[in-house]
Amino acid sequence: MNEPIKEKAILVGCQLNEEDARFLYSLEELSSLTETAQAEVKATLTQKRERIHPGTYIGKGKVEELVMLEEQFEPDLIIFNDELSPSQIRNLSEEVNARIIDRTQLILDIFAQRARSREGKLQVELAQLQYLLPRLVGKGTALSRLGGGIGTRGPGETKLESDRRHIRRRIDDIKKQLKIVAEHRERYRERRKKNKTFQVALVGYTNAGKSTLFNRLSTAESYEENQLFATLDPMTRKFVFPSGYSALLTDTVGFIQDLPTTLVASFRSTLEEVREADLLLHVVDSSNPDYKNHEETVQSLLKSLEMDHIPQLTVYNKKDQMHPDFVPDSEGEVIVISALDEGDRRNLKEKVEQLVMGLMEPYHVHLPSDEGKLLSQLKADTILRKLEFNEETQEYEVKGFTLSDHPITGNIKKYQS
Repeated sequence: MNEPIKEKAILVGCQLNEEDARFLYSLEELSSLTETAQAEVKATLTQKRERIHPGTYIGKGKVEELVMLEEQFEPDLIIFNDELSPSQIRNLSEEVNARIIDRTQLILDIFAQRARSREGKLQVELAQLQYLLPRLVGKGTALSRLGGGIGTRGPGETKLESDRRHIRRRIDDIKKQLKIVAEHRERYRERRKKNKTFQVALVGYTNAGKSTLFNRLSTAESYEENQLFATLDPMTRKFVFPSGYSALLTDTVGFIQDLPTTLVASFRSTLEEVREADLLLHVVDSSNPDYKNHEETVQSLLKSLEMDHIPQLTVYNKKDQMHPDFVPDSEGEVIVISALDEGDRRNLKEKVEQLVMGLMEPYHVHLPSDEGKLLSQLKADTILRKLEFNEETQEYEVKGFTLSDHPITGNIKKYQS
């Protein structure tokens, strides 16, 4: 099979008052995003400024330098590290011939490639249309230059160009469809709530290893790849603890700094799954030099989604490739593992089970021998710690932990010792 011909790209970044290391890392991330979108970085142009140039993002001299780089490398596209305004795109398009896209469009494009479910595809299209709508003003010539490729996947450009009312109608239509999907998901969640299954959700920065861990903790076929945003659609699978107790484990889309606002809004419903979780496993890539910043990004996004109150276990992953400067957080519950190591996964399961027991109520009951149905329910729906049959009293002595709001908790009240 022939490899697809990669598009050539030039990256452009503007450093404001941030530290050099942070700025360089954001450029590295832009480069990784570009590779994930199947393009090849040919050159990078940077500038330090007090503030972004309102007309052209970078200063006049740097624009001239960009024109020279374009002549030298003949790129297909020029990718800017920040979101560009409609006027900046228009002004830059007059100076260079290559297609101009910004960080937001690049992320949207990757999401368009990754979306697998109907809901995921609708979410991406909605975000793309909402992003493009204000940028269509006077952008006819720039749009007609788009001949497919990165930044143009998803909605067709000719439709966008020809009829802005069509976009507004399409946005309304997608919102209606997503509402139906969300209602269906809500009914499904309500059913799970009624059956009161303990729910664990994996969250973390993109490429931290969530899907790899998810696949090995559950019996799942989630897409795992060393790429940014390998997972887009949330998946839920059964997660069995060492004691035999079953919980539900959900894998989620990776978080990223400067996530486009259109995407945060659009993907809110995919993260609704996390909202219902009883415990979050926050997966952090300990091999990444910027792991601290990743942790902060995830925590601030959880806060904005009002999920920072859910109990958390920080799982520092990739310990076999750990960064020399890595120091685990001393606060909160933490564990250092490699998702590929069976012993580490067993330790993680034990640690999770300990935390889950801490969120449950202990019980100690003596069940008559004819309460076989209740006993089998206790085995399935609680974490058993002791089960013994007393020949003299013809009773089962059962000790364990149960969720306080689980129906079974009320059923065993009369047998409590």
